[in-house]
Amino acid sequence: MGSGKTTFVRGLARGLGVEGHVMSPTFQLVRVYPGPIQLAHVDLYRVTSPRELADLGLDELLDQGAVVVEWGDRLVDAGAVRLHLDVLDQRGRRLRLEEAPNSWSW
Repeated sequence: MGSGKTTFVRGLARGLGVEGHVMSPTFQLVRVYPGPIQLAHVDLYRVTSPRELADLGLDELLDQGAVVVEWGDRLVDAGAVRLHLDVLDQRGRRLRLEEAPNSWSW
């Protein structure tokens, strides 16, 4: 908590051309932002069962655009790219990509 997940998603949304204020989905679980590429911001922190996960409709959201999942360790998806935000200090973070395609390396 407090690592900057929602701040990261705000920057991603801006890069995708999404307009409007991006908020944390903690209590709503899923927030969808229309844009040139639709962005769904999902928070699985409060999801406790596979049934709840199925009810979120993540497959349908993936068909419609980009999906960013907070607390994604609750989700098993072989095609998912994992981004870790490491807190360095009060103002600094390090982003680490895991399970990304080799073509994403630089």
